[in-house]
This record gives sequence, C-alpha cells and structure tokens, in this order.
Amino acid sequence: MTTQKNKHMTLNDRIEIEDCLRHCMTFKAIGTRIGKDQTTVSKEVKKHISVSKGYDSEKPLCELLLRAPYVCNGCQRRRNCRIEKHMYRARNAYSEYRDVLVDSRTGVALNKEAFYRADEILYDGVKNKGQHIYHIVQTHNLGMSVSSVYRNISKGYLSVSKMDLPRAVKFKPRKDNSSSEYVPAAVKNGHLYSDFLDYIEEHGIEDWVEMDTVIGRPGGKVIMTFDFTDFNFMFGLLLENKSAAEASVKITALKAHLNESGISFGDVMPLLLTDNGGEFSNINSFMNNCNGEKETELFFCEPYRSSEKPRVEKNHTLFRDICPKGTSFDSFTQEDVDFIFSHVNSIKRKKLHKKTPYEMFSFTYGGVLARLLGIIPIPAEEVCQSPSLLKRLPRLR
Repeated sequence: MTTQKNKHMTLNDRIEIEDCLRHCMTFKAIGTRIGKDQTTVSKEVKKHISVSKGYDSEKPLCELLLRAPYVCNGCQRRRNCRIEKHMYRARNAYSEYRDVLVDSRTGVALNKEAFYRADEILYDGVKNKGQHIYHIVQTHNLGMSVSSVYRNISKGYLSVSKMDLPRAVKFKPRKDNSSSEYVPAAVKNGHLYSDFLDYIEEHGIEDWVEMDTVIGRPGGKVIMTFDFTDFNFMFGLLLENKSAAEASVKITALKAHLNESGISFGDVMPLLLTDNGGEFSNINSFMNNCNGEKETELFFCEPYRSSEKPRVEKNHTLFRDICPKGTSFDSFTQEDVDFIFSHVNSIKRKKLHKKTPYEMFSFTYGGVLARLLGIIPIPAEEVCQSPSLLKRLPRLR
C-alpha cells in the first residue's frame, strides 16, 4: 500500500493499530497495512500509552516494555500479570488527539490594545530581564502561543527583534536543498557507475578523466575541474553559475577551441567520470562533438560516493591550499584559474617519480595541448602553494 503523507490518522487507523498490536505485528507491518510510515506508527503508540497500576506495585517495570512495541496488547501473559500494564487503546488515543487538535485551533483574537499590552510585556521581559519567550508566555496571559510570538518577531510586528534573543542569533537557518539540482535518474540510465565498471573491464581501460565542480561563494561563480587520472594533471573552466546550461556553453566552447588547432576533444578525453551535480545533466554536450556525433563516454558515480573518483578529490586539496573554502571566485577570470592550476600542475609528485603533472602530460600529449587547456610550466623554485598566490593573479598585474 502507498504511504499517505500529511494525512491525519483516523479512528479506523487507530482501531487497526490496536488490532495489529494484539496480533503481535511489527510497526513496519502495521504501517504497510494502514498506509503509514513505521515511524509514524511507533510515535502514535508511544504517545498514547494508557497505564494501569498492577496489584504488585513493588515489582519493577517489565523489561519487554523497554523495546518495541512498548505495550502489553499482544502479551500472552497479560491476563495473569500482576505488575503495571501499558496498553494502547484506539478510542482513548483518538480522544486525546481530538482534544489537542481542538486546543491548537482555538485561538484568542487579539485586538489592538491586547496586542500592544503583549508587546510591552515581551519587551520588558526580554530586554530588561533577559527572560526566555517560553517563560514569559507561561507567566502572562498574552493570548499568543510561543510559536506565534516567534513568528511575530520574525515578521517585525513586535518591539523585540531577533537580535534580542541570544539563542536565536546563534543558529544558522537550515539549508534549503529543495532547489538543489541533481542529474535526473532517467538521464543516468545506462551511465551508472556499475555501467562504468563494465565498460572499463570490457575495453581494458585503466585511465580516464574525472570531473567535479569547486564551489566558491554560494550562488556565485564555480570552477568545473577535469583531472587526468594517469598524470594527476588538472585544469578548470570558470562557470558563471552552477547550472547545466552554463556548463554546456563552456564545454562546447572548449571543444571548438581544440578543433581550431586540429585536436578532437574525444581523442583527449574519451572517457569521463563525474558526480551527480545538476551541471552535468546535459550529457550530450559532453558526449557529442560539434556535429552531434558521439565522441566521448560519460558515466556518473553513485550519490555521495566521492571515493569513486578519488584522484580529482585529492587534487582539490592542492587547489584548496591556494583557495581555501569560502574563497569567492566572483572576481576571478579564466586566466586567473589557469594561473592557479599551472602552479598546482607544477608540484613534484612522489607517485610520478619526482616529476610534475605538467611534465608527464606534456610528454604524452605535447606542450601545445597543455597550453590550449590554459596550463603553462612554473619553475620549481617559483611554485607557490598558499593563498598568497591570490595576490599575484594575472588580473591584478
């Protein structure tokens, strides 16, 4: 049965729960039966437990009540048990629910005088006495609930502001992930990480290009990075925003730039592996050439599995040595990004036998391609791996 969300539990639902508890069914089974989540059923039972004193009050509480289902409804020894019993009664639970519902919907209509009086009491309690809102509401008959007071403060209707509430200003607002963009499941069909593993095994591939996006200021410019796993050679494209449309524009421009020099994007990067960021959702812009013909394979890692593309993640730590988290990229130019990655690619690596990623890449593909990707060699003694490099960016010269 499909789980019903945002639906109040009815008397029939509660009667069904009581019957299921009598037959020793689990919360999960009960939830499936009435179309509710098992957590909802668990909360309902624990919230509406009716306690009856036993004949032997000196005996401790039954250990079975400390774990699910927390009640004695289905216990076979209930009739002869002489200690305290915990029962779930559907009609009692529904009656308690109705009482709470009626109370929550019964408000006091405040007139102007009553509202101003409440404002004065709140101002005096918070500003002059440092009292908590809950304490003030419970002490005085304001005609407003605690949540209503906080809501009126947030809207600026009262003389008290959020800055007057010490605890309120300590907490950051919750992140709203509802607008976060991810690659739709339909787009990833045939491009999953399991498909990637099958592909490299079938074709005997050991190296590929891993992609990711480095975030600067939230809502600002971002950098789409490309890491050649065989050399740890990395370059980046500066994007105006973290969107699929912007990523498509920049990757198409890169392909055209390479084509002008007679180099095919697919020959350089025949296999791409990336995460589920929405900026990668237009897969055709990555996979197809300027004529719409397929030249590159693209696959996606499993969600929240950065370990499936470890090389680009590792190289990001070198980038973050220069641009710590929180650094805004809004004033960056593509030339600035190329300059930073030129320093990153000029660091000697133990894995590369004391060679730099630039040296290994240019030996394999040639220095021309490296320069087309914006990367130039930096003398070893001039390599800078700290935020001080940001003071020497090309746009500041």
